[in-house]
Amino acid sequence: MSVPPLSSTPAASTDPDHASDEKPLGLAGSLWLRADGETLAGAARIALLAAIGETGSITAAAKAVGLSYKAAWEAVDAMNNLAGVALVVRSTGGKGGGGTTLTPRAERLIETYRGLEHEHRKFIERASAAIDDFAGDWAMIGRIGMKTSARNQLYGTVESITRGAVNDEVVLKLPGGQQIVAVVTHESVEGLGLAVGKPAFALVKASWIMLAVDDSKGATPLRISARNRLPGSVKHVTQGAVNSEVSLELDSATTAGTASPAVMTAIITNESVSALRLSEGTPAIAVFKASSVILGTTD
Repeated sequence: MSVPPLSSTPAASTDPDHASDEKPLGLAGSLWLRADGETLAGAARIALLAAIGETGSITAAAKAVGLSYKAAWEAVDAMNNLAGVALVVRSTGGKGGGGTTLTPRAERLIETYRGLEHEHRKFIERASAAIDDFAGDWAMIGRIGMKTSARNQLYGTVESITRGAVNDEVVLKLPGGQQIVAVVTHESVEGLGLAVGKPAFALVKASWIMLAVDDSKGATPLRISARNRLPGSVKHVTQGAVNSEVSLELDSATTAGTASPAVMTAIITNESVSALRLSEGTPAIAVFKASSVILGTTD
């Protein structure tokens, strides 16, 4: 018995921050019988066997299940070969001019399949009922399974889109309330189907992120041309021969909900780590240009 991947119907998130008008996602599956690693029969072939048993004619059975005569016999030959025993036999001559019949083994196979199919259907129904917010969970599974070379992968919701002469400015709100600004082309916005309220993710390479420390204590705000300036505190520093990997846990902009603080990783020189006196718990700011942000969707 094999269960294929879940239905690919687009998910409609139940998260109010990610509401959409997409169709709801449902759990589905199909049942196959296999022999020696090869598919012996699925619903279509079992239906063909049952039709042969009911009609006693390959021509009538093929018509009943929507197959050509040739395709039906090819399916029968494949099942006979894979089963290793005869499932369908064809007789010629005689008063009735011959016919096509099922062997007792085939009749038992049909009964077995129908019993398994009944149990499989009940399993799917129980599984669907047991999973709360299935659509939201399935969408999250898709996101966490994404693979990309960009170290920083941040999920959020499009908060605003500002049209420009050539490019558009897209503001993505993260679950913790932080905002990331991206500048992308009109074609990218349209091609990704970006719209306010739609889920999306931002990719930022670790080498594109600069770290800054504001020692002014608010007297002289940090002034820099980069649009994205996300404050946080150093989570850990991993030093290499030349460069260090610094992970920064971003400050949450909201206390509502249970969103985990976003973490951004930067690759900077060991000299910069020393000059900025970065260590675990040190307040710092992740700085990167809006043009360094790549946006994507899972649709």
